Amino acid sequence: MLNNAPKIEIGNHPKLVAQVISSSWHPEICQLLIDGAVKGLKSGGIEKIKISYVAGSFELPLAAQLALDKGADLVVVVGLVLRGETPHFDYICQGVTQGVMDVSLSRSKPVGFGVLMCDDLSQAVARAGGENSKEDKGFDAAIAALTLLNN
Repeated sequence: MLNNAPKIEIGNHPKLVAQVISSSWHPEICQLLIDGAVKGLKSGGIEKIKISYVAGSFELPLAAQLALDKGADLVVVVGLVLRGETPHFDYICQGVTQGVMDVSLSRSKPVGFGVLMCDDLSQAVARAGGENSKEDKGFDAAIAALTLLNN
């Protein structure tokens, strides 16, 4: 079931520049998400792909905004937020989601959202695009961003 994104037209965009931005926590999961995002971007003809990292998921919106302001045509953000014992999870998830949406709307450029927000590590593994995954949310986020180029 990997690469289970809807079958939609993403076009061929060899002249565009993309950036994949990852949080640094849970590097094995994030690397799978990065790999999926790169695969998705390459399926849209994009070869100029920069990879960068931020400390945590909360920093992803600003990093996306900076990348777009510096010339990236689209950005894919990936990361993993795991539920803990405090409300911290809820605040981070809400802030990251709203922040990424705000950047996309304020810059009028596509930002693919591949941040996993899971109750436990097994949920993340199932969605990260590895051998034992049923989904590839990094790939799906890249495809979602690419589809916006057609609008």
